[in-house]
Amino acid sequence: MADFKGVMAYCEVSDGKLTSLSRQVLGCGKRLANELAREFSMVLLGTEAEDAVQEAGMFGVDKVYVVQDPLVQQYQTDTYAAVMVNIVSMAKPEILLFGQTAVGRDLAPVLAFRCDTIVVLDCVDLRIDSETGRLLCTKPIYGGNALANFVSSSYPQIATVRDKAFPVGEFSDAQQPEVITIDAAIDDKSIIKTKLLQKIKEEETGVRIEEASIIVSGGRGIGSAEGFQQLQELALLLNGAVGASRPACDYGWAPPHRQVGITGKIVSPELYIAVALSGSIQHLSGCAQSKRIVAINKDPEANIFNYADFGIVGDWKRVLPAFKNKLKELLASSS
Repeated sequence: MADFKGVMAYCEVSDGKLTSLSRQVLGCGKRLANELAREFSMVLLGTEAEDAVQEAGMFGVDKVYVVQDPLVQQYQTDTYAAVMVNIVSMAKPEILLFGQTAVGRDLAPVLAFRCDTIVVLDCVDLRIDSETGRLLCTKPIYGGNALANFVSSSYPQIATVRDKAFPVGEFSDAQQPEVITIDAAIDDKSIIKTKLLQKIKEEETGVRIEEASIIVSGGRGIGSAEGFQQLQELALLLNGAVGASRPACDYGWAPPHRQVGITGKIVSPELYIAVALSGSIQHLSGCAQSKRIVAINKDPEANIFNYADFGIVGDWKRVLPAFKNKLKELLASSS
């Protein structure tokens, strides 16, 4: 333990800026560093990292490790894992945090294996045990039906943070962090087993479901892509986004990036309108943190009603048009 000190956050960048989840990771990491009275550092890999360094000081970061080697221009597991092993060996953080993203879910377990430690994925709470000083990680288990606490007996203690589980770090008086620029330092290129052939950016119009305050989500009971068009109309009236269950995405009625659930996106909007959704545990794991859930389902025994704040028992094809018409009236009267 004596060799491992400090809290480190691995951050991701989009369009030159720190992602929303990375800001949440920084907020959580800074709180833990303050509790331990330890140094707080951040890791940025990739060619877009330079602009994000300027944001680091606003989150109370003491050190920023930057790698801008051409080898890390695009994410590849073998390359990033090798670079992160070098950084961990150099900095020796006692706590290392990732966001629960596609990269975080992939990179954190590989890094934990190579560092001979463990990782706790998808954490909704992180705190320091007052007696042991170790990181206490809380995560959902059994499809979100229960919460369990985990403690690592090895270092670094690695965890990934679920989106929306923690607030974005508060902006303080900007400080100038120490910037440490390092090379990828991968001499043996044979460790890179894969090659990125093409990167396709997913086209997305309207509000992203991860950022939407209102989500209108449909399930298998919608029955068609045309049905989802009606959900889109309601979402536009509410200035919200459209979500979908896994079956709806599998049938091609909604694009994959709209999927909400344990294998999709984790969301926590102010209002979640679940239309023709039965309420499987897998789906509820993705929307259970919503402030208010309104369920529309013709089956009065549907599981979704056990979690909804308000429920409407009826055929969505009759309920939704009436709902939209009333909403239009209210919007017209208020304008």
